[in-house]
Amino acid sequence: MERKAFLGQAMCGLAAVLAGTGAAGAQQPGATSSPTPATRRRKYNIEIEIYEARTDSWCHKKGDRFKYPEDWGKVCPWLRASLNEFVRMLEMGVTLPWNYPPPYEKAIDPEGVTTEFVRCPDPTSNLVAKITRTLVA
Repeated sequence: MERKAFLGQAMCGLAAVLAGTGAAGAQQPGATSSPTPATRRRKYNIEIEIYEARTDSWCHKKGDRFKYPEDWGKVCPWLRASLNEFVRMLEMGVTLPWNYPPPYEKAIDPEGVTTEFVRCPDPTSNLVAKITRTLVA
C-alpha cells in the first residue's frame, strides 16, 4: 500500500493522540480550523514538588515547589530532563494509567487533579519529584 493511500484511510501515530487531546495541528481531513468547544484545548496548572531528597542534596530540598512554566529554569537540568516528557504529556491532557508502589500514591482524575512521580537520574541525589496537574475551570 502506498503511503498516501495509507494515511488517507485513517489517522495514525502521534496525529491520533493529538486528535484525542484536541491539540493544534491534529485535524481530520475536511475539519474546519476553528476549534469547537468539544475540541478546544483544556488549560491546566502544573506544579512540581520535590517529594523526596537527601538532606545534603546540592540542588533541591524536600518540599521545594516550582510552577510550570514560570519556574522551569530554576529546576536542576538533570531533573528537568527527566520531567520534560511527563510535564508535556500532562500539559496536553494525557493521563498515564499506571500506579506506583507505596509511598507514591498517585491521583488520576482527568476532570480535576492528576499526579505523576519522576525520579532524578542523578544517582547521588535520591530525588523524586511529584508533578501535579490541576484543571483550570
